[in-house]
Amino acid sequence: MEPQFIDRESELGALEKLWRAGGSQLVVIYGKRRVGKTELIKQFIRKKPHIYFLGQRINEKENLKSLGEAVGETFGDDVLKRAGFEDWKEFFRYAQSHIKEKIVLAIDEFPYLAEVNKALSSVFQAGWDEFLRLTPVYLILCGSSVAMMESEMLSHKAPLFGRRTGQILLKPFSFSGASGFFPSLPFEKRLEIYSIAGGNPSYLKKFNPNISLENNIRESILQPESFLYAEVDFLLREELREPRNYMAILKALALSKNRVSEIVNETGLAKGILHKYLFILEDLHIVEKDVPVTEKNPLKSRKGIYKIQDQFIKFWFRYVLPHRGSLEAGKAETVLAKIRAELPSLAAGNYEAAAGEVLRKHEKRLFPIERLGRWWDRNEEMDIVALNEARKSILFGEAKWSKKAVGVDIFEDLKRKSRLVEWHRDLRKEYFCLFSKSGFTENMLKLARDENVLLFTKDRIIESS
Repeated sequence: MEPQFIDRESELGALEKLWRAGGSQLVVIYGKRRVGKTELIKQFIRKKPHIYFLGQRINEKENLKSLGEAVGETFGDDVLKRAGFEDWKEFFRYAQSHIKEKIVLAIDEFPYLAEVNKALSSVFQAGWDEFLRLTPVYLILCGSSVAMMESEMLSHKAPLFGRRTGQILLKPFSFSGASGFFPSLPFEKRLEIYSIAGGNPSYLKKFNPNISLENNIRESILQPESFLYAEVDFLLREELREPRNYMAILKALALSKNRVSEIVNETGLAKGILHKYLFILEDLHIVEKDVPVTEKNPLKSRKGIYKIQDQFIKFWFRYVLPHRGSLEAGKAETVLAKIRAELPSLAAGNYEAAAGEVLRKHEKRLFPIERLGRWWDRNEEMDIVALNEARKSILFGEAKWSKKAVGVDIFEDLKRKSRLVEWHRDLRKEYFCLFSKSGFTENMLKLARDENVLLFTKDRIIESS
């Protein structure tokens, strides 16, 4: 059976466009461990002439020998298959002399090769300039070390800067994308799985839709020998040499300590040092800074809060790391009880993000959405605010994940909070929407018809009649 490949139409489309363009291409693909980079490459090359080589954490001589085997196999060169390449320059010369027709040359986990040869990016720059760019090669350099790939290939000081013809930062799936792994499950179950596994395809594939969520968590995450038990450890070691302070920060964020002052109090780190660590975590796409969507200068906003981007990392820091002693003593049921009690609040937080994705699918009923996010000021906040600057259009919304039907009181409170938002106060056109897990009261349904409020139960719009 072929491995399941879901979504990634945009990324595949970008790769195909460059393939059709012809000429030499140098494409950089990078992203965190297990986000699906290798599967994307294999899906792209499966019906094309190609050479695929996976770099390993072995010495350079052995990697060059393995590369020689892969290249020799393609060109029917038995001598090369046995002997391999002596050095990288020999590889580049060989490629130039043998590549006469369009072919994909994919080098996966390039950072592993660079670990044993610190000058490898410069070697590839010279190899590209002198040899490969003169051929119809479609070179893909792929890696899981985000820091290394950005510093060695994408930054202005990088040896390969200016050579690439395309780059893809492969991110975890959004809720909508992750839902594609479980199309037969109801919305609520899909949201619960996403609140634990996040959007990483390798993690999602560990969840069996035919067994209970608790059994999935027990077997795939909470057992010390399970696949996901130490996954975040490996991820952080991939990027960080001394992860202790970073782990303290991530643990604080997982406990909803999102403001700088709260993180300082939780970790004991000085504010100046904390900012340095946060900047690095942002650069690695592990943490992101969130600001109210109406802020004119988001980068300068003092209202920013920090949050972990990946749901599984957040889950791991909240339920695995603090309870390792219990888990390694075989007391998984104690941790499961805590997860069971807090799962509704985890799902509630992700329902806001899912609601935003659903809303974008219905923007024809509203206006083209340019920006969408949360809004807050002092003690007031709204789950959903969408904007279109040119049209001066704004939408206000709330997403409620509870067993109680949403009533008129929620809508009236939303209208009250909307009046606190200064954005184009006297010029704007306003829209309102509500999302609910458990539907709406009859009075709210009637009011929505009278005032043209968009209502959604879970992910389905309620059509007015």
